Amino acid sequence: MSPREGGSRERMVLSAATLLREYGASATSVDRVLAHSGAPRGSVYHHFPGGRAQLIDEAVASAGDFIAGLIDAAMRADDPVEAVDAFFALWRDRLVESGFRAGCPIVAVAVETNDDAPQLARSAAAVFARWQEALAALLLRHGLPEERSRRLGAFIIAAVEGAVILCRAEQSTAPIEATAAEIHDLLLHALRNRPGAGSGPRPRA
Repeated sequence: MSPREGGSRERMVLSAATLLREYGASATSVDRVLAHSGAPRGSVYHHFPGGRAQLIDEAVASAGDFIAGLIDAAMRADDPVEAVDAFFALWRDRLVESGFRAGCPIVAVAVETNDDAPQLARSAAAVFARWQEALAALLLRHGLPEERSRRLGAFIIAAVEGAVILCRAEQSTAPIEATAAEIHDLLLHALRNRPGAGSGPRPRA
């Protein structure tokens, strides 16, 4: 594959992910992706023989990889509470920078029926599972029991996704800031009371 072809393909995937965030899955048509990316029309079925469904599926995977990479970077923090705080701050910043237009592309796919492409729901579920597992691994590494770590990993993802939706509806960061504060306190309590814990992470000022 030539660099030009590779660039065209990547632009289309990134454009699809951007459009998913801002407009949802049903509005992310091939024509709209072409207009947004500037890719030539003939490149669609050259790069994506499965058509729109394949393009959306790859956009979901790309967005999932991007966020997973950010989670993995946060996981290197010595303090797991700081890592989760940073995860919420990332979403808050994305909302503000986009004028509350950018939501989560994975949610955009998950909430639609996609009867003609059921694999999209499976792809979204796999991305959410990957994020949850990364957070659970962080909490497990810091001494929480495996089952509690898994429950909290799922809860954190559910909380941040719900908060993003509320922020977009209200055009305000208040929901995600409130959610982040509650998750922060919940994690402090859980870590202080974990088996064999001494003094846990210190609360925020």
